[in-house]
Amino acid sequence: MENDSLPPLVGLEPDEICSLLNLAQGFRGRQIFQWIYRGADSFSGMTNLSKKDRETLSKKARIYSSSVTEKQKDSDGTIKLQITLDDGCSVETVLLTDREGRKTACVSCQAGCGMACAFCQTGRLGLKRNLTAGEIVEEFLYLEKEAGKLDNIVFMGMGEPLQNLDAIFKSVSILTDKQGRALSPRRITLSTCGLIKGIRELTDKEVQTGIGIRLAVSLTTADAKLRESLMPVAKSNPLPELKDAIKYYIEKTGKRVTLEAALLGGINTGRDGAESLKEFTEGLDCHINLIPWNPVPGLEFKTPSAAECSRFLKMLTDAGLNATLRTRRGSSIAGACGQLGRISC
Repeated sequence: MENDSLPPLVGLEPDEICSLLNLAQGFRGRQIFQWIYRGADSFSGMTNLSKKDRETLSKKARIYSSSVTEKQKDSDGTIKLQITLDDGCSVETVLLTDREGRKTACVSCQAGCGMACAFCQTGRLGLKRNLTAGEIVEEFLYLEKEAGKLDNIVFMGMGEPLQNLDAIFKSVSILTDKQGRALSPRRITLSTCGLIKGIRELTDKEVQTGIGIRLAVSLTTADAKLRESLMPVAKSNPLPELKDAIKYYIEKTGKRVTLEAALLGGINTGRDGAESLKEFTEGLDCHINLIPWNPVPGLEFKTPSAAECSRFLKMLTDAGLNATLRTRRGSSIAGACGQLGRISC
């Protein structure tokens, strides 16, 4: 059993592994890095290292810093893991499988969330702390141990990714490294509630590094007063400036943006809601992803009926907007969008 006082290796680049373990030969760091992203969780299985080296290294470092403490599975194939971190804090991460069998890791980047969106369970927790790059990567690796090779990763779990951008970029660098997991950057999406400064910083980092993270913005509504009442962040990140930041991302990266709208029954699904979305999206290369609200105990919002969702979708498509309605998955295990909320710190 690994010694919990030893430093973890997940979250380190090959050269950082060399430095931590004081390895004279650089290729040894690459070997260990490759083993980790093949699924190794201890030195004992790294067979291209001598037995003596494996025994020595196991006294210098451990592989993981966290552990899976609970697993739940929905009948639709969704898997939710509760992961306990080194300091005893716990977060949740989710595996989603679509109708075509594509598997997506929905990972958390913070323990809790400070954005306080009125319709989201995670937002009721408050922010405890940012996760490290290693803790984020471990979520992905644990989900792969459960379900095999994954196709996509979305930073759409607990927390606001743009408040932890350095850790996000390091985790992406590690997961896309061709010596390791070699995940395609085109299969990575970051979802934000709309932090204007963060979107611009993300854009500039993308241009500088060439890492092609896709952007999704949780808009919910383009009615300014309604959005401010549902999403407090909108008061300091108003819609006109948010639209300018989205334009900046599109122009600099050449990529389409996804606008996400949590559909709240009787609140943002009417004609006015459709018209405000049409106005907001003028001049934007975007796709609108409609997400029927998932029930959260203690919140009085209503999930819109199938007919209400279909009517709203038709309003958007009739107006010439590119929009789809997301299939709900994972709600029976509180693993759907907006339902993550079991945390202890």
